[in-house]
Amino acid sequence: MAIAQPASRPANPRFSSGPCAKPPTFTLDKLADAALGRSHRAAVGKDKLKAAIEETREILGVPADYRIGIVPASDTGAFEMAMWNLLGARPAEMLAWESFGSGWVTDVVKQLKIDAEVKTAEYGEIVDLSTVDWNRDVCFTWNGTTSGVRVPNGDVIPADREGLTLCDATSAAFAMDLPWDKLDVTTFSWQKVLGGEAAHGMLILSPRAVERLETYAPAWPLPKIFRLTKGGKLIDGVFKGETINTPSMLAVEDYLFALDWARSVGGLEGLIGRADANTAAITEFVAAHDWIDFLAVDPATRSNTSVCLKFTDDRIADGAAFAKAVAKRLADENIALDIGAYRDAPAGLRIWCGGTVETADVEAMLPWLEWAFEAEIADQAKAA
Repeated sequence: MAIAQPASRPANPRFSSGPCAKPPTFTLDKLADAALGRSHRAAVGKDKLKAAIEETREILGVPADYRIGIVPASDTGAFEMAMWNLLGARPAEMLAWESFGSGWVTDVVKQLKIDAEVKTAEYGEIVDLSTVDWNRDVCFTWNGTTSGVRVPNGDVIPADREGLTLCDATSAAFAMDLPWDKLDVTTFSWQKVLGGEAAHGMLILSPRAVERLETYAPAWPLPKIFRLTKGGKLIDGVFKGETINTPSMLAVEDYLFALDWARSVGGLEGLIGRADANTAAITEFVAAHDWIDFLAVDPATRSNTSVCLKFTDDRIADGAAFAKAVAKRLADENIALDIGAYRDAPAGLRIWCGGTVETADVEAMLPWLEWAFEAEIADQAKAA
């Protein structure tokens, strides 16, 4: 007998972890004021880029003496730029508990060949931060987008550290309270928590990071697209909207719209509240069903954006095939799109719960997840 489908459906089935759902009020006509066909170096372009920087500062609460720049190649470009410019002055410590953190380890150890201690944790767990030597330069992700594990807070990072902290915060910014006094370099991209468009990265530097840039020259050559100094001085224009390469003014307009929407829902506090409410709906569902669980082991380190789940039912013969089949059923029904686990992560699902997602859509999707699970179990039993 066919398993009955739930009666209600999510209004928006977009639960992808990047690019993420647009803000609920988004329509294309919201971008009508974009400076299309205009130079980004013209006054109108510079004004919009500068507004993107300063509105980011306002909503995130970035200190006035921190520099914020718009740089090429999304979060990857921003973090690579930071590593290539800043690392090498002292030993480094590389922390990784998912695929992107592991990628930064590869860059530092195999490409830049820096003296680095590497500390890793399995998917679902996190490195013991109390063992980190913060007098080294430390690179880490705040929120593991592919593992659903996040740093709970910045308490373990000492204020009097000698090293720099380089933090990839791409799925954390605008959804988590980042302790700016503990972060010397912070990077993220527009297409994550605010649902912006891809290819643009944000690079935030503390005064300590700027000092390093102006007093240290790395041993390796820097491509033009990475250069942040000239003649031993910071290229200040990068942090006033004078981008290194040509940005998309349509994407800039989209980001400005997203920032405006963020203010309308209460700024950072409102965005965190929305993400927490979405995650709470999933937490309640998981608690009520013994066949599914969080990938993150410790509730204190569970992400409120990239929520990763695993199937735990003993009847499942092939975990990877089962998870893919469940995700396909939900996509075919236009209930939840792009929720399969990341290709390098353990088999399961990854549901984006950032602030642009409506809690009502999460709540409407979850009964369908149960339907897809039961239907796949039934089909598996028939095939046995």
